[in-house]
Amino acid sequence: MPALPAAKPVLRLDPTRNWVTGARQVSSPNCDDRPVPAEISLVVIHGISLPPGQYGGPFIDELFTNSLDPGAHAYFAEIAALRVSSHLLVDRHGTVTQYVPLSRRAWHAGKSEYRGRGACNDFSIGIELEGCDDDAYCDVQYTTGAALVAEIMRAWPGIGPDCIVRHSDIAPGRKTDPGPAFDWERFRTAVAACRHG
Repeated sequence: MPALPAAKPVLRLDPTRNWVTGARQVSSPNCDDRPVPAEISLVVIHGISLPPGQYGGPFIDELFTNSLDPGAHAYFAEIAALRVSSHLLVDRHGTVTQYVPLSRRAWHAGKSEYRGRGACNDFSIGIELEGCDDDAYCDVQYTTGAALVAEIMRAWPGIGPDCIVRHSDIAPGRKTDPGPAFDWERFRTAVAACRHG
């Protein structure tokens, strides 16, 4: 009889609200202290694939840990020197990787603005979904991503449903992710179901 697939770990924030239990931990140096007071009030959803349109492999980890080989792909020569990170990544299989403690400032949003307030990295949590603008995201990314957002909202009750945004919402004209292939209404409905379920 074939072995059953391993159950996905339950994703919860630890008591410090810094770490997601059940997530892979890969420490990124690309973070710093948030300004005081460090009031987290926004969640930003991104899309990422390296190389663009390709999935799997070590390249996202390498980008966020400053170890991406610029010679491994022509596109990498353009980005290998960037110093960027995100708090969390949900890959195409629903596996969650955490790069930065939630209390610290990850470098994910760049030049950005939300409701007249700039520098969104200061007060946001960044979640990357492995994907690109024109490819459908996977069902498990909707369910896992929504569960993560709901858990974050429980930890920071000031984050309301209107405080979950796409990267393109806070950097219009500069960023397009997670793109038109990401079903935003489906995701928002899934977040609401996780919060009230």
